[in-house]
Amino acid sequence: MARKATGKAGTTSRSGGAKKSGSKARSTSAARSSTGGRGGGRSQENMGDAFIKLLQSPLVAELVAVAATAALAALAEQGFSSRSEGAGGKRAGRAVKAAGKAAAAAVGRRLGTEIEEIRRAAKGSRAGAKA
Repeated sequence: MARKATGKAGTTSRSGGAKKSGSKARSTSAARSSTGGRGGGRSQENMGDAFIKLLQSPLVAELVAVAATAALAALAEQGFSSRSEGAGGKRAGRAVKAAGKAAAAAVGRRLGTEIEEIRRAAKGSRAGAKA
């Protein structure tokens, strides 16, 4: 995930001005390096293990399967033929773009379903705890 560029210290202006240097820019980068970035105090090894566990989770496996199925269905819908080779590249590009959109939509629907089930379960457990 990339961060948006901002007009803070250390950037050049559009008119070609010189770089501004300030203590704020240096202190921010020093603070980041001392804490290890976004992880706070966690080591890279622990973050790697957590990422591997996430990838091995059943939900992620199911989301990948849903995305692959939707992408294959979209590609099959487009159909490929070798009749016109000149327009084949554009047609294939459109098919891949449609497959990506279908995969993203399918994952979004599945995640929405999972979140809704979690909310229902949380409401049920709260109602049961009050009684």
